[in-house]
Amino acid sequence: MINLHVDYSGKNLDFSMASAMALTQARASNMRQPTIVSWRQHSTHAFSPGFAGADEDSWWSKYGQGNGGQMDIHVGDDFEFIVMESGGFETVRNLPLRNLKDGAGDEYLCLIPMLDDTGKPRKDACSPLDEWMADQY
Repeated sequence: MINLHVDYSGKNLDFSMASAMALTQARASNMRQPTIVSWRQHSTHAFSPGFAGADEDSWWSKYGQGNGGQMDIHVGDDFEFIVMESGGFETVRNLPLRNLKDGAGDEYLCLIPMLDDTGKPRKDACSPLDEWMADQY
């Protein structure tokens, strides 16, 4: 993990400004398409991602490091961001995906080339649509 610091001594540093500064620093450090994976604001104790009972001091950082984070960027004394390179990944618009419902009204995300002529969800072509699957509507 590369550790970087962006000096900021002004007042009223908010998340929008701090995240923009972190992404600018990542680009200046040869990251082509940086994306924030996780973050923490020390003064407010806010962090993301989070869940009830998560350890503020470590969870967000462990998540970022374990999910592709390559840089830990401190902005001033208040914000900290884990950033990863997001270039080179396929975008959803280039994937042949479609949402379908079965007879019970359950939604699925399906690969169009694997569907048969019935247009009904099949286990080998579809996955149940839940909070982890992207809705393609």
